[in-house]
Amino acid sequence: MRLMRTGFALAALAAVATTATRADVSTKEKQRIEDAAAVLNEIHAVPDKDIPRDLWDKASCVLVVPSLKKAAFVVGGEYGKGLMSCRHNGEWTAPVFMQIGKGSWGLQIGAQSIDLVLLVMNDSGVAKLLRNKVSLGAEASIAGGPVGRDARAATDAQMHAEILSYSRTQGLFAGVNLSGGVVKADPDDNQDLYGPTVTPKTVLVEGTVPAPPVTQAFMAALNRK
Repeated sequence: MRLMRTGFALAALAAVATTATRADVSTKEKQRIEDAAAVLNEIHAVPDKDIPRDLWDKASCVLVVPSLKKAAFVVGGEYGKGLMSCRHNGEWTAPVFMQIGKGSWGLQIGAQSIDLVLLVMNDSGVAKLLRNKVSLGAEASIAGGPVGRDARAATDAQMHAEILSYSRTQGLFAGVNLSGGVVKADPDDNQDLYGPTVTPKTVLVEGTVPAPPVTQAFMAALNRK
């Protein structure tokens, strides 16, 4: 009986170790993590052009999509990819990979690539983003977010939106209307990061999964100083 208990304990430890050390990510996935971290670090380095601190501190989740190519907006079936983390008991959770599809974003005309940052402002917005997919503007309310040190200049629409959206194009960081886009979890990349049994909800809502070492740069960037 003691041998059986020992065997079960070892099996459980092995399962935990497998999940904790999974992170069999590709070179592209590693680069995406580093790029998402760089986007946040560069934006936070210019307080007058940053996301207002009080909005950042109130956000339930942050989604960063780095270097989204213009071609993704005009070629059917292509997606920009990024990372999302949520707050759980006051701390940022491990991130999950997300996809965002094309929308009618006229501000981006002429840009070679853009960086996107989305703040999910409440639990309703979080629940919608964790569905199979959600249409921005139709199923989840979204507005271009205010920029600067003070959020008190935000409009009524911005203050009541479930999601605030920002873009950085050719060095310019500003709010952008992403209505018409579609957001969903990226199952293949998340399986590379966590294995086949860990769901985005487990990571983002339950907060029970530790951040893999490969995501360290992104986690550090989330902890805005």
